[in-house]
Amino acid sequence: MNTVQVTIRTEFIRMDALLKLAGLVMTGGEAKAVIQGGEVTFNGETCLMRGKKVRQGDKVGYDGNVVEVIGE
Repeated sequence: MNTVQVTIRTEFIRMDALLKLAGLVMTGGEAKAVIQGGEVTFNGETCLMRGKKVRQGDKVGYDGNVVEVIGE
């Protein structure tokens, strides 16, 4: 399992945008499909909301990768 740290400068980032920013998907459409297909976890639980607000300290999992959100 690979862990990727993504730094955000705002209060939150939408889950679909985070997957794109981390390079785990190429397009917003792909992000929507994998999230709504139940392939993405949010802090260890399956999440089907592509607009889920992800904040510092949260972890998103997809395809054997974990994205950890950190702040500046």
